[in-house]
Parts: sequence; C-alpha cells; structure tokens
Amino acid sequence: MSFDTPEEARDVAIERLEQFGLSTYAARTFVALAGLGTGTAKDVSRVADVPRTRVYDAVDELQSHGLVDVQQSTPKEFWAISAATTGRKVEREWQYRADELQAALDELQPVEQSEEQRGVWTVSGRKTVTERVVEFCENAEDRIVYMTVEELLTGDVVDALEAAADRGVTIELAGVSPDVQERIQEGVPSADLFESLWMWSDTPAGRLMMVDGDTTLVSVLVDGENGQPTTPESETAIWGSGETNSLVVVLRAIFTWRLDDD
Repeated sequence: MSFDTPEEARDVAIERLEQFGLSTYAARTFVALAGLGTGTAKDVSRVADVPRTRVYDAVDELQSHGLVDVQQSTPKEFWAISAATTGRKVEREWQYRADELQAALDELQPVEQSEEQRGVWTVSGRKTVTERVVEFCENAEDRIVYMTVEELLTGDVVDALEAAADRGVTIELAGVSPDVQERIQEGVPSADLFESLWMWSDTPAGRLMMVDGDTTLVSVLVDGENGQPTTPESETAIWGSGETNSLVVVLRAIFTWRLDDD
C-alpha cells in the first residue's frame, strides 16, 4: 500500500491508531515519534498538534500499550517501536478481540437453532453479499449450485468453492461467458459445469446460488441508469433457508428442472 503524500500517510496512521483505541493525542504523539525516531516533548509538540504539557500524558498511555520507551534523561527522550512491531502488536490485539467477541457471541446463540427461515432476508453491498456466499459455501455438506457473472467471481468465492469441493461437496457451476467458465475450471477443476439458465448479458443479474437444496441466494446489480452498477457497493441480494421457504421452493424447482434435463 502506498500513499500520495506524507500528510496522507500521517492522517491514515493517526486514524487507524485511534480505531485501535488510542486517544487522539496519543495517536498524534506516536506518529510524530515514528517520524522523528526519538524526541522530547518539545520535539513532539513542534511536529504534531499536541500541547507540550499533554505529550507526557500521551506518552504514559503509549507506554501502557508497549508502544514507546522512555529515557530518563533531562529532558526525557521518547522512542517509538518500529512499524513492523507495531503492526504485529495491533494484529495480535485485534485477533484476541475478535476471538473474544466470537466466544461471547457463541455463548448467546439460541440453544436450538431454527432450521426453517420462513422469511426472505435482504443483503446490501457487494462485499457483504460475497461474505454471505462464502459463509454458505463453508456450511455446505452435500451440493452447491452456483451461477454468476464474471466480475463477481472473486478469489474469495473461488477459494470457498474449492475448499467445499475438497470436503467432498458436489459443485455445479455456470457462468454467462466463456471467461467465467474458464476461470471456474482453473479454480475448481472438479466442478461440473452446466449451461447458464438464462442469457444475462442484457440484464442486471448478479448471482444465483443453492446449497444443499435448502438455502438459496439471488442477487442483482443495481443503482445506475438502466440498471447498470455504478459502484462496487451496487449489489443487492435476497436469501432464504429451509425446505418450505418460498424462495427455496421456487429456485429448487428451477434448478432441479434444468440440471435433471442436463
């Protein structure tokens, strides 16, 4: 990752450190020291928007996180740990927080999960839709039927399909162009390919998916003139699960007819 100017890099670093949990003054102080190497409170105040009297409080906060060392000289000198060490510390901390969050949420799960989802759920944004597709692939036990357009066949999806195939899940895939078919064959060589159910080239269709005959997802690319997407976020999907779910029943009938015909 590169930045156009040192000012842009500085602003991003401060923002990310604040998201990590540091106060604004502590984030600015650390970034200043990262650029200085070592410095006194006067040095930090000179290059960062931090009052000199608040630098000491900021350094105490940074020390508590193991991000700076202090030399007991007159005046005191402060030294910031390296960028690589900082990155590892942040990564470990966020991984710990993520693991702790997942453990806490697992404790809050219903004792008995409902197998039937009578409603149809809406997902907005391409990244979120992709995450849902990957999640469904990870939970697949028997069969995945998946259709998509080229721009939505991302590496994350291909990796999830390949992992499912390695578990013994049957993968049946279709695309709307030879390029999609070729990429599918390269990424998931064990997949069975079938012809697309419809001609999608002049439509805003995104993807159709069925997992184990009881979970389905359908998406369209929206938010533009004539239905053409204008941003990476312009995808909306609906999904449902359960053998009697209305969306599942309709798509299962369509897929069964087409695949059995093949």
